[in-house]
Amino acid sequence: MQQHSMKDAKDRSADETPRNIRQALRAARLAARRACAPAQVAAWSRQVVAHLLQAFPQTPGKCIAFCWPIHNEPDVRAAIEVWRKAGAAIVLPVTIARQAPLVFRAWTPQTPLAADVCGIPAPLDGEPVQPDVFVIPLNAFDAAGYRLGYGGGFFDRTLAALRPAPLTLGVGFELGRTKSVWPQAHDCPLDWLFTEAGFWATRARPLLRNGKSPAPASQPPKLHKGRR
Repeated sequence: MQQHSMKDAKDRSADETPRNIRQALRAARLAARRACAPAQVAAWSRQVVAHLLQAFPQTPGKCIAFCWPIHNEPDVRAAIEVWRKAGAAIVLPVTIARQAPLVFRAWTPQTPLAADVCGIPAPLDGEPVQPDVFVIPLNAFDAAGYRLGYGGGFFDRTLAALRPAPLTLGVGFELGRTKSVWPQAHDCPLDWLFTEAGFWATRARPLLRNGKSPAPASQPPKLHKGRR
């Protein structure tokens, strides 16, 4: 009996490592989002777009990167189109190799797209362009601006390599919100978070990344409610 108890305790300890917790959280929140009805995703996406344009009625930068929506991610193309018509250049990320940073190529509604290395629609031709704003989808997120993506590390490698660092706008749904994503040393907190419920600037700082990521004292984890 004692041997079984020791083994059970060891197994529980192994299951509760930050890596396993993050993997389980990512899988659960992604599954919940993928199970949503298309009409619900479209309605939430419209609210996210409204909040993006409320926070940034003018273009938030000269060159804006966004991600083609997959797996029921927020579809923010309506906001992107407003900013494009206001004069911003628009780019899409392209995965060229599994362990490499993303590259960005110019996009317009007329740009032909094809699947990149990860199977995501992207412009496969064109010179690389560096964005100064990055609209990033969220699978899970916490109030301090830390996120979980799909586990490939593409965004973190890219953000670490870009100089100057771009303004980062995280877009997700409330079903992805969690107390903490257990951020690791390489994780980069985002500047703003947007969901169907509202938005806020995180003002995140690189605090001790030991799995605890409370909102900074100057910015409580409270949404700025969008206009009705």
